[in-house]
Amino acid sequence: MSSTAINQREKKGGSLALLALAISAFGIGTTEFVPVGLLSSLANDLNISITLAGLLISGYAMGVAIGAPVLTALTNKMNRKTLLMLLMVVFIAGNSVAAMSGSFTLLLIARFITAFSHGVFFSIGSTIAADLVPENKRASAIAFMFTGLTVATVTGVPLGTFIGQAFGWRATFWAVAALGVIAIIASAILVPGNLKKAPESKISDNFKILGNGPLMLSFAITALGYGGTFVAFTYLAPILEDITGFAAGSVSVLLLVYGVAVAIGNAVGGKAANKNPLKALFWMFLVQAIVLVVLTFTAPFKAAGLITIFLMGLLAFMNVPGLQVFVVQLAERHVPSAVNVASALNIAAFNVGIAIGAFVGGLIVDSIGLIHTPWIGGVMVFSAVLLTAWSSAIEKKHTRSA
Repeated sequence: MSSTAINQREKKGGSLALLALAISAFGIGTTEFVPVGLLSSLANDLNISITLAGLLISGYAMGVAIGAPVLTALTNKMNRKTLLMLLMVVFIAGNSVAAMSGSFTLLLIARFITAFSHGVFFSIGSTIAADLVPENKRASAIAFMFTGLTVATVTGVPLGTFIGQAFGWRATFWAVAALGVIAIIASAILVPGNLKKAPESKISDNFKILGNGPLMLSFAITALGYGGTFVAFTYLAPILEDITGFAAGSVSVLLLVYGVAVAIGNAVGGKAANKNPLKALFWMFLVQAIVLVVLTFTAPFKAAGLITIFLMGLLAFMNVPGLQVFVVQLAERHVPSAVNVASALNIAAFNVGIAIGAFVGGLIVDSIGLIHTPWIGGVMVFSAVLLTAWSSAIEKKHTRSA
């Protein structure tokens, strides 16, 4: 067989493996964000406040943050295909328990456990995606995998909201569990069994990450830059209903519009970050901070509010590929034996940001009101702008001394 034919076969196999990763990411993304459209019905059915229902998002995020680095380190020596499939088993079980939950406490515990599969999946999924393509295509490969997450916001979350409104929120979690079954079948068929093994690492190597300044700075950028949007996004359904004045039945359609923006932004972000992730991230964060502040003033008006929310969605996930590929690059340079764990810690940072954003949003809703969530989220994102500029200065200094 010619080398060209071999390369084409490898490229096709890599594309199919990326597709399987994207399918799993779709299921995981749907389960993470679907409560956003169901907060009101969950709160009413379980007899709790909207703010307490918001813990289903921040609690899930904390499960990811805690589980990602710990479980990634513990499973480092496992065959990566086997691990991918085991993670989806946890995902299916967690969502099934959530669907059967008779109390808020059990539902929260089920969400927390389901989150363990999320953190490890995205940490190893990012490194697998990066390994399947040439060096200069890594951000695009990671973006393709995260397309599953963004498509989840386009279709999974609005569809889950529609199912929840039509058949009850339990039906939504059963539907998400079914997505997990599809994902595990896709991984079994499309992901090769001979994936590149993770580098051998000692527990002590993982602690080196926590002592590395540039890496810790990148995690802070991730938490603040990505998480700031969630101060407003967590309460997007109540904002659309109570402030903009849309009917509850319209929310699933409006979330679909938001999701379309997210998908476009993710694709643009992957391409923009291929050459210079930090430069791209600086401008993404700056524009997002401005958009969030503007939303505070446009939210009461239907047309202007929708345009601003579309822009918020466009930028919400645009930074994800750049953030993830930048952390992988830093880890390969500073702690090459713990790249997977560095990737996992960045996934944890994404979710710490979500948890902080959702928690801060809840405090704002209970104190000064829904309308103030966007601009406070904008302040959080702007702090990431400053940290990104600092990180850029460190990278320029490293380049000059290299």
